[in-house]
Amino acid sequence: MLFMGDDPVKNGRMPSEASEVLASKPSLSGLPEPDALPPQIPIAVRLTIYVVSLILSMFLLSGMPTEFSGASLLGSRFPWLMLLGEALLFAGAYLPACLLALLEHRPAALYGLPWRAFLGARFWQGCLLGLAEVSLLIFSIATFGGYRFGTLALPDASLIVKWLLFWLLFFVVVGLSEEFMFRGYLQFTLAGVIGYWPSACLLSLGFGAIDLLNRGENWVGAADVVVVGLLFAFALERTGNLWLVVGWHAAFDFGETFLFSVPNSGALFSGHLSNATLQGPVWLTGGTVGPEGSVFSFLIMGLMAMLVNFLFPQREYPQTA
Repeated sequence: MLFMGDDPVKNGRMPSEASEVLASKPSLSGLPEPDALPPQIPIAVRLTIYVVSLILSMFLLSGMPTEFSGASLLGSRFPWLMLLGEALLFAGAYLPACLLALLEHRPAALYGLPWRAFLGARFWQGCLLGLAEVSLLIFSIATFGGYRFGTLALPDASLIVKWLLFWLLFFVVVGLSEEFMFRGYLQFTLAGVIGYWPSACLLSLGFGAIDLLNRGENWVGAADVVVVGLLFAFALERTGNLWLVVGWHAAFDFGETFLFSVPNSGALFSGHLSNATLQGPVWLTGGTVGPEGSVFSFLIMGLMAMLVNFLFPQREYPQTA
């Protein structure tokens, strides 16, 4: 495990008495320290530019045909159009931030995605946390008789491998798009106005509200998403960039959709591993929402927050301006 025993200076952790001396040091999170120069344009203008561009991107993509609406790409059984939509959604969130980074005279890496840390230690640590969380959640439901794995839904090993690789790629892109949209540029910029945690709470509420648009989702599932947002904001504060939560998000969704073959935020996708079943009271199984609506989901997120606090005891998120 690579979580503990790191050297504080190597990790870019700067005690207040040494912050001026070490201000030029890079951190293990991959983020350079922010420049002392103030932004060249007002924060309100920056936020307006970003939010308008983001809403425009989401509006344009909302009309894009996908496998959910009966479309397919050359008759393929794999939902490539859904993958393309998620990739375009990420581009719609990330590219305006890159443009604003040029106007603000800062590196875009400050907004949470330093590409030199792509697929680095933090990403794989997040994958382990995500798989551990979803496995513990399903195990808890199964212990009370609410989950059964069932028979294999895919007929041969080659098809299992193909769907496994597809869903891995798909959910990494989902993790990138959703985490940067709600904990990237907006988190960094709003934190400079109202503080880190007020902005995290506001964006997590928005995260939950948008999730209500999913078919099969309800207010309990949306509340779960809000708590997930706060948990991921806590992990972001402690690790300094988004790679841990991107891996965490991707691995959890992959576990729900493929490995355990249960609804993900109210949606049950094709290409899952087994004919799994959820049975029992809604408080246990989550009902149409899936395991995210289970009472165990909230309890386990509390445990995960304590684990994050133990594994990453120091704040590494960069100072905002």
